Amino acid sequence: MTVLFATHSAYLDHLAGPRHPERPERLNAVLEGATRAGLADALIPLDPLPATKAELQRIHPEHYLQRIETICLTGGGRLDPDTYASPGSWNAALLAAGAGLTAVRALRDGRADAAFCAVRPPGHHATPNESMGFCFVNNVAVVAAALADEGERVLVFDFDAHHGNGTQDAFYGDPRVLFVSLHQWPLYPGTGWLTETGEGTARGHTLNIPLPPGATGDVYLRAFDTIAAPVIERFDPTWVVISAGFDAHRADPITELGLAAGDYGPLARRVLATVPRGRRIVMLEGGYDLDALMFGSATVLREMAGLEGEAFEETTSGGPGNGALARVREHWDIEGLL
Repeated sequence: MTVLFATHSAYLDHLAGPRHPERPERLNAVLEGATRAGLADALIPLDPLPATKAELQRIHPEHYLQRIETICLTGGGRLDPDTYASPGSWNAALLAAGAGLTAVRALRDGRADAAFCAVRPPGHHATPNESMGFCFVNNVAVVAAALADEGERVLVFDFDAHHGNGTQDAFYGDPRVLFVSLHQWPLYPGTGWLTETGEGTARGHTLNIPLPPGATGDVYLRAFDTIAAPVIERFDPTWVVISAGFDAHRADPITELGLAAGDYGPLARRVLATVPRGRRIVMLEGGYDLDALMFGSATVLREMAGLEGEAFEETTSGGPGNGALARVREHWDIEGLL
């Protein structure tokens, strides 16, 4: 299978400040991962176009976007306690949000079977009205909203260690999008408890699976097979957009989960298989250990291309989490959602 690989040198111009974990070297690690994956014949470079204001406004109101743009154009500054903008951040954010939209157009033109968007800054913490967690524009939400407006049923699957609160907020009442998140609990931003399941006609369209520190790859697969898969099958998505954070790796400096790079392979394989080829997009979110980011992204790229080979790291098992899965399933059973 062929994979579009969307990235841009402007992503390196977003500078979050000295010693900040969301640093330009992260992008270099993903690029090295693409090389390590051995996909020279399968990867197709894709130059992302910047998202337009109209495309961004499907998620973010004008006053929110204007504030970020003004801060960047006037030399940069702090948007919130942990999100800093530099002069190059606005252009990077437009191109990050535009990568998924560019990928959709290219996939619809039949140029490849899937797309991997290696972008910065990340996006899944950005709510419609608030920047947070290193995120400016919610890149995944922008592309999911565009697809939904075109009549698609969109699965957003988030396996970043931190809950994608911004994506959840954007679609909490929207039955056109199914949001599924596996994340560490407790952990920043403090959202994503199992009782958060959507509202109104979208009740049952948000599935949060909070996992304890130390959870390993076998727990992730059990969560998908026993809880997520039936919900996804019922929703019957026509597109999948993956928020691919690699900070659930056991080496990550700001989380406490227990995955290895090898665990991302079988998980990605399951998620990608929920929709046909040509309707699969993966967008980079977090991941702050450079080696873990390199090998984790390489593993996912291999899965996207259908390439078999020796894993960069073995899969993990034996960690805690079965009790957490039982609680999620019990709640969904009681609420009549499974």
